[in-house]
Amino acid sequence: MHQEPDFLHNLHQELRDGRRWLDRTIVLAYAAAAGLCVVVFTLMADAGFELFRHLYHWQGGWAVLLWMPALSAAIVWLTRRWVPGAAGSGIPQVMATLDPAVGEAQRGRLVSLLLSFSKMVLASAGFAAGLSIGREGPSVQVAAGVMHSARRWLGPQSGISSHALLVAGGAAGIAAAFNAPLAGVVFAIEELSRKLESRASGLIIAAIVLAGLMGVSAFGNLSYFGRIQVPSLGWNALLPGLGVALASGLLGGLFAKLMAVSLTAPLKPMNRFRTRFPIRFAACGALAIAAIGLLTGGATFGAGSEAVKHMLVGEADVPSFYVTLKFIATWLSAWIGVPGGIFAPSLSIGAGIGHNVASLTGGNAIAPALIAMGMAGFLAAVTQAPLTAFIIVMEMVDGHAMVLSLMACAMLASLISRMLTRPLYETLAHYMANSIAATLPESVQPPKNT
Repeated sequence: MHQEPDFLHNLHQELRDGRRWLDRTIVLAYAAAAGLCVVVFTLMADAGFELFRHLYHWQGGWAVLLWMPALSAAIVWLTRRWVPGAAGSGIPQVMATLDPAVGEAQRGRLVSLLLSFSKMVLASAGFAAGLSIGREGPSVQVAAGVMHSARRWLGPQSGISSHALLVAGGAAGIAAAFNAPLAGVVFAIEELSRKLESRASGLIIAAIVLAGLMGVSAFGNLSYFGRIQVPSLGWNALLPGLGVALASGLLGGLFAKLMAVSLTAPLKPMNRFRTRFPIRFAACGALAIAAIGLLTGGATFGAGSEAVKHMLVGEADVPSFYVTLKFIATWLSAWIGVPGGIFAPSLSIGAGIGHNVASLTGGNAIAPALIAMGMAGFLAAVTQAPLTAFIIVMEMVDGHAMVLSLMACAMLASLISRMLTRPLYETLAHYMANSIAATLPESVQPPKNT
């Protein structure tokens, strides 16, 4: 028979182990610091994009045709010259550090305090350039770098591994960036870790929640996109909802495939030009993004959050071809190699899909629901992490009344995407891990997986 727990004995054992409590305190302190870094990064990114908006509204906006290529080229030069590990989203970097092929000594090339602060500055400059990027992916790398630096202060018997710190940091970045602690926990399980280490799982979850609370303390306990008015969904919503899920799955899968090919296939003709002349390529790409932005009246500049808010309240002022052009602008922004994520632009593209389906089917009465479903569906298709996608959207629009609809749309869109392409972040992480392993001397290379 199993012996019943002795409360007093267990309490005494917990309290007498001062080193364990010190380790826990260190982890939670770094979690709070990670959350605060994400808050500061959010303010920096907002300030950067506000600067761009002032420039865009000055002299009819034509100045962006010079400003965007020049600043984008400078960002790419600085990134490649000093912090190449800061390029791109940030989520693949954190996932790559969890790969067995990347040793402890090589993790500093993908996550560190230097990379965290560099990512904050360079990604904020990307917002000042008006590129179609998001700050949520970079927030993952920022928070992971801060959390991973806690390992130097932990005792050898702490039971808290670098793997646990990286998972906690990455998920804390999502929790603080989206003001959605639940999404952070699910992201840790679904996208980063696939499982939580039992010895440290409680501490990891506490760290994620604490980092999320830093965002709540700074910005208030408010939904990112406010509270949508969810109409009563009957059978009349079935076909439009199915259309949103199918369109989101197809477009999201194509977007993920295009991103993977662009970023991991160096032998393609355009990628050869990108490899030989990265600064010129960045300038040309940014010029195309500027032209797209001018064509859409500025709708495709930045993350697209304002466009989503307008759609949700029925005041959309975006052109009918917004989805296509935002799709291209986001792809180009990632391809030119600036630090920046795709989470927020993906939500914007998904919102546009829902808005278009509502307009085509005459479902304006249920348009907010279709827009929210499009956001969840497209994000799920791009990331192939449907649980994280629908929970993020649910928390961002306070859409608890739409749990089943959002879940079903995310699951179906993710399933369609899996028929088209491999998971995007996993593909990029594997490419990065192999690239790092290939630079190691043969005597220290890890064994290849069979």
